[in-house]
Amino acid sequence: MTGFLIKRLLQAIFVVIAITLIVSSAIRLTGDPAMMMFQGGGSMTEDDLARIRAALGTDKPFIVQYLAFLKGLVTLDFGRSFVGGTQVSTLIGNALPATLLLAFISMAVSIVLSIPLGIKAATARGKGADQLIRILSLVGLSFPNFWLAIMLVLLFSITLGWLPPSGMSGMASYVMPAVTMGVILTATNVRLVRSSMLETLQSQYIMVARAKGLSENKVLYKHALRNCAIPLITYFGLQFGGLLGGIVVIERVFNWPGMGTLAFDAVASRDYPVLQAVITVLSLMIVGINLLVDIAYGFVDPRIRTE
Repeated sequence: MTGFLIKRLLQAIFVVIAITLIVSSAIRLTGDPAMMMFQGGGSMTEDDLARIRAALGTDKPFIVQYLAFLKGLVTLDFGRSFVGGTQVSTLIGNALPATLLLAFISMAVSIVLSIPLGIKAATARGKGADQLIRILSLVGLSFPNFWLAIMLVLLFSITLGWLPPSGMSGMASYVMPAVTMGVILTATNVRLVRSSMLETLQSQYIMVARAKGLSENKVLYKHALRNCAIPLITYFGLQFGGLLGGIVVIERVFNWPGMGTLAFDAVASRDYPVLQAVITVLSLMIVGINLLVDIAYGFVDPRIRTE
């Protein structure tokens, strides 16, 4: 297990380096941040641009800027934002908890809904309950997340006035963003749980457990669910990593002060340090989640620990 973890950590380092190198190269093709400062009007000269570039550090060769970024990454010193001069680590520290909390709540909503619904669909295969759950999951998959978010705002904020339409100002403000992401995730996860349970319920040990007189809930949740947990853990872990990267649309709709909004604003203003830091932090988290998924295998299935 130790050798496996070391190998995965080395792979993670190469992945992060590759991602940051690609991002650093790509963002510099979007425009010159010094030029952006003059879009609001005013005259400029080449000397003005040269002074701004020197102050921002963008006058140096790309490889020098990139190596400086990697050096700062070790100490979590991402430099200062080109817009406002705030420490990037401070901006990340303010935005990351909001994104993580929203992602955790959305994922929890999905898991709480998808596991019992998927098990119910599997045990009622071909019956009315199964057909209804499958139709609802298909409908959920058909909804674009931004459309569902807008519809929720129109209904619960504009029409009924029950929930705040945007911002993060209390527990009520979490409801619509979390439900939006949770419904979309549940639509996918229900089908995964159903297919995994259908395969597991046909196993011989399930028939033996039922022959022993165990209750149906014990058979389903203690024996069947645990033995089909490996693919579920894999998918839920990867899904959570993807959720961190794809939550930007929801954050923009609800004006959520998270990493997605921070990245969006950084792209618009060519704020290289902020965008590099956001993508690097999210990449590290996704790689870390994948590593935790691998470790979780050993706790769920003892055979993996033996191997």
